[in-house]
Amino acid sequence: MTKGILGTKVGMTQVWKGDKVVPVTVVLAGPCQIVQRKTAATDGYNAIQVGYGEQKESRLNKPALGHLKKNGASAVRYLREFRDFNFDGDVLKADLFEQGEIVDVTGTSKGRGTQGVMRRWGFKGGPASHGSKKWHRRPGSIGQRKTPGRVYKGKRMAGHWGVERITVQNLEIIEVRPDENLILVKGGIPGPNGGLVILKAAAKGGKS
Repeated sequence: MTKGILGTKVGMTQVWKGDKVVPVTVVLAGPCQIVQRKTAATDGYNAIQVGYGEQKESRLNKPALGHLKKNGASAVRYLREFRDFNFDGDVLKADLFEQGEIVDVTGTSKGRGTQGVMRRWGFKGGPASHGSKKWHRRPGSIGQRKTPGRVYKGKRMAGHWGVERITVQNLEIIEVRPDENLILVKGGIPGPNGGLVILKAAAKGGKS
């Protein structure tokens, strides 16, 4: 069973765990309404579709609005699926997880715009003096001469950095506050404050 919940990254803080201070990321997890239940007989696989976040109906197109109303759900901002997750209730809340569980957290990284190779990839750059002219932050050679006569695919170069889907695995849940719909996850997670994050039971072991 791959249980999971949608949430919003609130920010980072620190809490005491015994005699140690632990850095944590606060996630506003849920409530997420169950929009649709999919089965192998009707859809070819088992899953639940959940909605999270408020949204004005005027901002949804007719197919999306019709899908939500057909299943008795209100307008939501995000729709995601969790496969092979059997849940009896109608709403997912933060108490879906417990303290000490290990989770994988998925989010979209911050957008950094167009960056050079030194910031994007950590290149050393060129000499800063001794006759160097306009070569301080350049990447250097990017290819060969006649053979192969082209730049290899995947070559690390300057370009757009960020806005990528990133999953950080095996993070420990330090604390769950059901009354406030908060989950405190050890360490940092991807994305800006206010960004959508997905918490799932760890795929590579851990308590579930």
